[in-house]
Amino acid sequence: MASGHSSSPVPRPGGGGRDGIYRKDRRDPSPARRRPVRSLPDVCPKEPTGEGRGLCDGPSVVAEHDRWTVYSSKVNLPAALNDPRLAKRESDFFTKTWGLDFAETEVMPSFYLPVITREQFGPYLQETAQREKIHERCKTICPNKDDVEAVSSVTTNHEKSRAELEQVPKIFLRPDFALDNPGTFSAVLPWSHFTSAGGKSSRDVASSKLLQEKLSHYLDVVEVSIARQISLRSDAFFHAMSSQHELQDQLQETQRAVAVLRGRTAAMDRVMCQGPLRALRTALTRSNCVRLHNKLKLMAAVHQTQPTVQLLLSTSEFVGALELIATTKEVLQQELQGIHSFRHLGSQLCELEKLIDKMMVEDFSMFARSDLSRSLRDEPHVLEKVHTPNAASRQERLESLVFGLLRQRKLDFLDIYSDEMIFCAKAIVSQCVAESVLHIEDIDTEVVTKLADQMRLMTFPQWFELLENVFDSFLLFLQRIQATLSIIRNVIQEVLDSNQKNRQLEEEAVVRSGASQGPEEASSRGPSLQQGEAELAYLTHEGLFISDALNEAQQQAAVQDQSSRSQQGRTEAGGGDWSSGEQSLMSGESVMPSELEMNRVINNIQELLHAASDVSHDRCVKVLTARDKDGSLERLSSAEFVCLSLAVEGFVRDTEELCGRRSVSLRGTLQSQANRFVHRFHDERKTKLSLLLDNERWKQAEVPAEFQELVNSIADGRISLPERKTPGPDDRKPAEFLLVNGQKYAVVGTVLLLIRMFLEYCQCVNDIPSIATDMLTRLSDFLKHFNSRSCQLVLGAGALQLVGLKTITTKNLALASRCLQLVVHYIPIIRSHFETKLQPKQFSVLRHFDHITKDYNDHIAEISAKLVAIMDSLFEKVLSKYEVKAPMPSACFRNVCKQMAKMHEAISELLPEEQTQMLFLRINASFKLHLKRQLARLGVVNDGGPQHGLVVVDVAFYSENVLVLRSLERLDLNMAEIWEQKR
Repeated sequence: MASGHSSSPVPRPGGGGRDGIYRKDRRDPSPARRRPVRSLPDVCPKEPTGEGRGLCDGPSVVAEHDRWTVYSSKVNLPAALNDPRLAKRESDFFTKTWGLDFAETEVMPSFYLPVITREQFGPYLQETAQREKIHERCKTICPNKDDVEAVSSVTTNHEKSRAELEQVPKIFLRPDFALDNPGTFSAVLPWSHFTSAGGKSSRDVASSKLLQEKLSHYLDVVEVSIARQISLRSDAFFHAMSSQHELQDQLQETQRAVAVLRGRTAAMDRVMCQGPLRALRTALTRSNCVRLHNKLKLMAAVHQTQPTVQLLLSTSEFVGALELIATTKEVLQQELQGIHSFRHLGSQLCELEKLIDKMMVEDFSMFARSDLSRSLRDEPHVLEKVHTPNAASRQERLESLVFGLLRQRKLDFLDIYSDEMIFCAKAIVSQCVAESVLHIEDIDTEVVTKLADQMRLMTFPQWFELLENVFDSFLLFLQRIQATLSIIRNVIQEVLDSNQKNRQLEEEAVVRSGASQGPEEASSRGPSLQQGEAELAYLTHEGLFISDALNEAQQQAAVQDQSSRSQQGRTEAGGGDWSSGEQSLMSGESVMPSELEMNRVINNIQELLHAASDVSHDRCVKVLTARDKDGSLERLSSAEFVCLSLAVEGFVRDTEELCGRRSVSLRGTLQSQANRFVHRFHDERKTKLSLLLDNERWKQAEVPAEFQELVNSIADGRISLPERKTPGPDDRKPAEFLLVNGQKYAVVGTVLLLIRMFLEYCQCVNDIPSIATDMLTRLSDFLKHFNSRSCQLVLGAGALQLVGLKTITTKNLALASRCLQLVVHYIPIIRSHFETKLQPKQFSVLRHFDHITKDYNDHIAEISAKLVAIMDSLFEKVLSKYEVKAPMPSACFRNVCKQMAKMHEAISELLPEEQTQMLFLRINASFKLHLKRQLARLGVVNDGGPQHGLVVVDVAFYSENVLVLRSLERLDLNMAEIWEQKR
């Protein structure tokens, strides 16, 4: 107890009794004679009750809240005696002085005393520092006399006491000294010295007396030492006794004050507290009843969870069932935690949720299987394109399944759909083959059981019809997959949009609440709670301080407010509104996967559509490879292969537009098949060309009307074969020449077929653009083969042995030259056509046409040189026999003119006028060269003599005969060059 009031004085030794005992003075001393009494200090804040109030008045618990009460006391006697923080009770508790240091408590410093720091003593310490050093030095050199005497006295007494105590044997001072121990007893009392066989002797009696005196001496030494120690501590002992008497008086007075206080408190409780407390208890009871009623309603709603879940599952409402389970689990964990009757409900709901997961996965697998296995012919429509109730129900079922799987984070449901898709793709091919075989009587399905063998037994039209049927089925198959994946993508996108919208609404709500709620609203909640619920919180709190009770009441009110907001709208009618369906699912952002996971699923959907395209292409590739196992596709005609290529290209193009993915498997198979087709196509035409050239007699052929139309179509820009006309009578006569852009071309029959052949190459490129590069290489080889082979047959005279020609005439040479010129005319056109079919990075292969053009021009030049060489050898042979003599014109010149006329007659109808003129200019130059050499050999000079005149007559005859020829009238022969210049 704190003692802040007066108490009875305690007399000091030397007064108040003759026997020297401390006795309390029972007289009422006057104030003049009373000595100042040392009051017990208060270690607690003093009660601000005003002046003149004594202990008998007692502290007030009904005064204002900041006054001192018994609850403000920090230290009392029982607390000090039973302090659990001390290892053992203090030995000097009753001997130490009551005051500030009686108990180890923190005493608040006085607000009226300034804080004194060491810096404030700085000037004084500086002034006395030198004197303090001198004083300390003197104390060290000359110690105080009283201190020396006291120290020497204490030291002497202590040494004397130690010397006396050392006389006592160590065995008496051992902590384990006990006479009941036989060894100890024998050491202290050696009876063996005293006992003898004949009884007691005088020696034994003397020994026992000596032992008794020795033990008595030891006892006296110990008693003297104990008395000395007691005398040294007598002051402290008597001081403790006096403090104990004073403490007893103060405890009696405190007991009386506590009795008075308890009486007043009981009266206050009876008059002021029992009625209000009864009202508060009634309000608390009513509040508890309301809460209990709400809990019972909530328990009733939770009790209906399992039947409701079963009802929802019977209608495939997986989303509502999962939402109901999640809400029930949340209620069990928060508001109904610890309810004994629901102890197994949580585990049952978890098992039910796992069961729903399995049901959703199985239902999704069944839905995918049934949707993909529907007849593509009878039910070609997909979910998006038809508004029948059946399709609508399938779409709603799919959306419900996707919502449930997303909510349960079963993001691998696309793998299930992928497996079903692959299985159905295999079944499509088998079904198409089976349907086609049913209409073919030549195939016995009991004998031929394998699908590949059945396809190889079909004719090409039958197999091609099967292939088109497979293509159409896979297109419908991909459209159905795309529709299903579009619905799944829309569901995921709807969830993403809803989550984003909810996030924006939450952010806006936070911003609005932060702007509207001011500091006044935040501060007004605390006082209202304290005014309305302070008494109830105080009554229900079991701690020491009311402030703790109020804090707990505020926290409990906040929790109840939050739970009431979360419970709002949840248990209106026994839990019937818990199944909120898709709306509640979409609002539960924390339940759904994250935005990153959603975007990953969307990417997987696109990849699944690409995989569906790849699977379809792979199954079609197996159809092609099964047919080509025995080389059937390599034996296709060009028209059949073009039909196959167009069908494959159309299917690939449609799937690329549908799926947005460029698949390479079917294209690669078609490309490899096209390469084999190009190889066979090229070999066939090259062989055919070789046969035509080997049988060619190099005579001018008539040009049928169909070839003239073919050439005209090329001139019009149509680089392709014309459509086949129905066979019938054709009254058009063949032409002598082939007209190309107004020019006449005399050609052989092989060249006419050559034109049709390279148009077939161009037509293949039109039909199969993917083989353009390979076809260009083969066409260049084809043209090179014609050039080299025609050179071997004409210039190399190979035709003499193959077709039995007697000789290679100038007409043969001119005709070959004209045919080569026709091919050279069409090479740029072919190059331009292939350039439109190639990619820019493939333009480098066009250089083959430049090489071919150069080879053809070189060949044409060689033929022209060959014609000149023929006439050159003739001139050399004839003019070597020339003699300048009559008659004129000479026979030699007549022979030359005759051969020139034959030459002109052979080539003038075949070659254009310009080429004829250029050729005869070269022949004339050769003639002048040989004539000049012959005249120089004969010594004929331009001197106006007779020989000169004869030569002039022959030259005039030569010029007249040459200029008479058609198309050579304006030819400048310049015969003056035959004479050597005079030096």
